[in-house]
Amino acid sequence: MIRWTDSFCRILAARGFHVIRFDNRDVGCSTHFSHCPTLDFAALATALMSGQIPEIPYTLNDMVNDTIGLLDALSIERAHFVGRSMGGMIAQIAASEYPERVLSLTSIMSTSGNPALPQTDPDVMAMMTKPAPNPFDNEAGFLAHSFSFAKRIAGTGYPFEEDAYRALIMEEAQRAYDPGSVGRQIAAIAVSGDRRPLLGTIKVPTLVIHGVDDPLFVPACGEDTASAIPGAELMLVDGMGHDLPHQLYKVVVDRIEQMARRNKY
Repeated sequence: MIRWTDSFCRILAARGFHVIRFDNRDVGCSTHFSHCPTLDFAALATALMSGQIPEIPYTLNDMVNDTIGLLDALSIERAHFVGRSMGGMIAQIAASEYPERVLSLTSIMSTSGNPALPQTDPDVMAMMTKPAPNPFDNEAGFLAHSFSFAKRIAGTGYPFEEDAYRALIMEEAQRAYDPGSVGRQIAAIAVSGDRRPLLGTIKVPTLVIHGVDDPLFVPACGEDTASAIPGAELMLVDGMGHDLPHQLYKVVVDRIEQMARRNKY
């Protein structure tokens, strides 16, 4: 939740939007699945390559239903959906499966699930799935591990701000430390498959934002997402990686607002 920073949300709110940010399941202060067995990435990859659907704790569709359930609990009939990375996938599915609840879609640094797209570089996947030191036992090791990955996926156009990032990840750890949750969410992404048939049914105004420097989901992933959604607009951002530097907040909010204003109700 806090990856959507206070300052970003305030810019959106200043445009007249009621901003809701929340923890997906298995992170932050949401419901965790720590009781589930530790994810075996090799076994998961082997199963998927053989055409099998492995048993996992939850899917992206479950997370979509969580989101719609949150709107129900808040008595909100329809909303503009903005998601980044996995959140973008969740927002995509919601726009397809719950068209009556979604006013507009903004998918940021995400992908369509098209298996023909270039894959993430092996070193990036290795860094993302490598266990990090416990931040409460070895804070220096935890920070070094986190910094190396964050710098690897960041863009080249903006400075990496260590102090701000240190504060963010330590706040995340204090809110909820669950080292297995990232793996469980990666599994949910891995089994979600090719979403292009779903994307083709989306009718709401859609914006796809993607960093030219993104090494996790390369720009072709954003381009493929936009091409699969009828009428979608693609915004490629020079110097942006798999991150959202504060220098880009205003330009990103400008485009989100433009897209949202196309469908007020």
